[in-house]
Amino acid sequence: MSEKEDLAKQKAEAAARAKAVALARKQAKEEAAEKPEVDMDIAKQKAAAAAKAKAAALAKNQAKEAAEKPEGEMDIAKQKAAAAAKAKAAALAKKQAKEAAEKPEGEMDIAKQKAAAAAKAKAAALAKKQAKEAAEKPEGEMDIAKQKAAAAAKAKAAALAKKQAKEEAAEKPEGEMDIAKQKAAAAAKAKAAALAKKQAKEAAEKPEGEMDIAKQKAAAAAKAKAAALARKQAKEEAGEKPEVEIDAVKQKAAAAAKAKAAAAAKAKAAAAAKNRTAAQESEEADTPSEISPNQSKLDQIVSAIESHVGQGALLENYINRLSKDVPTLVANPDTYFSIAKFLRYDEQLDFSYLSELHGTDFESHMEIYVHLHSFKMNQSVALKVKLDRDTPVIPSLVPLWSGANWPECEAYDLLGINFYEHPDLKRILLGEGWKGYPLRKDYEPYDVEV
Repeated sequence: MSEKEDLAKQKAEAAARAKAVALARKQAKEEAAEKPEVDMDIAKQKAAAAAKAKAAALAKNQAKEAAEKPEGEMDIAKQKAAAAAKAKAAALAKKQAKEAAEKPEGEMDIAKQKAAAAAKAKAAALAKKQAKEAAEKPEGEMDIAKQKAAAAAKAKAAALAKKQAKEEAAEKPEGEMDIAKQKAAAAAKAKAAALAKKQAKEAAEKPEGEMDIAKQKAAAAAKAKAAALARKQAKEEAGEKPEVEIDAVKQKAAAAAKAKAAAAAKAKAAAAAKNRTAAQESEEADTPSEISPNQSKLDQIVSAIESHVGQGALLENYINRLSKDVPTLVANPDTYFSIAKFLRYDEQLDFSYLSELHGTDFESHMEIYVHLHSFKMNQSVALKVKLDRDTPVIPSLVPLWSGANWPECEAYDLLGINFYEHPDLKRILLGEGWKGYPLRKDYEPYDVEV
């Protein structure tokens, strides 16, 4: 046998095997569509074995015939073999279809029903498992899972959109890019509107407590963003300005802050002084329901003063509950010295001892407070007078009580109250060249370093 004959045999055998395999696959596929799962496995095995046996026998027969025929007849033999193989495959397929058609309808329906039932059972088991897992999770975790899933979906969508935009920007010319940007902006707006609508709907469905918490979280987030933006802008502005400008700005800010602080302190001091004065006057003016044991003595002293000095000599009188119920006399500046002289030399009153004299700055006015005692009456009394703050001038009490000497010098030294007809009014604590009066509320040191 020549080489050409061997080559022809090999080609014929390969063609026959390929056709047999294709035919076996086709048959297996058709049988699988019609038969239930168990029958399909057996049928597959039988079909494969039969196909292999047929292919081997066919190949052997064709090889034997090819060996006996000359080259010209071999081509004709190949064509006949191919035609015969096709005819056999068609006959086999027709036979299998006839056999499938001859099966009773009940068996086919049962197979279909079994397959459908198995599919339904699997789907039900899967749904039951998922429902069980969802039911076991607490509500908070489910919400978190939903939020995570939503966030992941948004992130994926954003990344995909970014990637698409980048690819389109790289491929499209500038004119098309502008159109694409406009479309993307329009799409983004539409998505944002849809999302806002959805969130509003969800918010409307939520109970009031959850809505308040959501609002608070949104407000806090907005505040945090605004603060971060302000810090960033301040940092950028500070980074862009030259160092000299930054120093100038700092100095201006420091000066403005000092000025504001000084103004606020001054206003606060003034308000506090007014409040103190009002509180003191109201407390002094308040008359409790119980009559003070010194009320009769106060009435006696007031009656004596009005009889000897005059009806308008006293501006007011009261019992000072905050100072051991001391009878207090508020004198007119014009009658201050006359009242003091009457208290000193009247035989019935005889206030011969001056125990205290001091001045006070109330910012709205100055006050002199004199504390006197009568050993004859075994009674103390307070004599007060209010002075103009700009020109505080009052007669000296040294001619009546020598003990008023140093207290009046102290009031002059520290408050600037001028006691005329004082025998030797001078500064006793500070030097004669000292600027200002330290006990005044608006005092500012002449030398800042002191």
